[in-house]
Amino acid sequence: MRSLLTIARLRLCEVDLRPVLLALSLIVAGSVVVHGDEGVIAVRASGGFEAKLQYCKTCHGLSAQGYRGYFPMPRLAGQQPQYIENQLRAFIERRRSNPIMANVAHALNPSMISALATHFHHLDPKPIGGAPRGGLALGKRIYEEGLPESNVAACWACHGTDGKGQNEIPRLAGQLYEYTVGQLTGWAKLRGQGTAVDTSAIMAPTAHNLTRSQVEAVAAYVSTLQ
Repeated sequence: MRSLLTIARLRLCEVDLRPVLLALSLIVAGSVVVHGDEGVIAVRASGGFEAKLQYCKTCHGLSAQGYRGYFPMPRLAGQQPQYIENQLRAFIERRRSNPIMANVAHALNPSMISALATHFHHLDPKPIGGAPRGGLALGKRIYEEGLPESNVAACWACHGTDGKGQNEIPRLAGQLYEYTVGQLTGWAKLRGQGTAVDTSAIMAPTAHNLTRSQVEAVAAYVSTLQ
């Protein structure tokens, strides 16, 4: 007669352990992620993070939806984290011209930059609107088809059909109309030449080849995307 211990061992072998092993693997993977992001997690748990976040809200809006004030403040909500990090480095390295943001960025360490970028990425308020609607049809056509005669590629090819971008390519969806107009019309002066991880230089020919009315049309259209 088999012992109770032997029977128990046989029963255990008959049990499908795959769900248990999967759960354990997820726990281990989660531990690795948490360990790898220790700096960011520590920053988010600190009072310093909340203080910096409140400072950002002063200009960019309570939900980072952007703000239409004396200067148009860009929407950060839903923005690609890698893009935000790249642009903050561009301010620090003086590759992007903005005295206020240069001072702000210089006060941020890499972990704080990553924590803020991740936080803004997960926000999703509605666009604040307010763009003129007369050029929406032209803006949509440029976004979807480009302007081959002017050597302007379709915007969606890089920024996505929904305008949400990816990795270092920025989200345009819901961006303030006035901000987009200002950036595109002043690209050569404001954005510098970029780096291997900051692809802003790619936009220089496109910005140069768009007329003012075409810039306004595209800016109006992307401001309506969600």
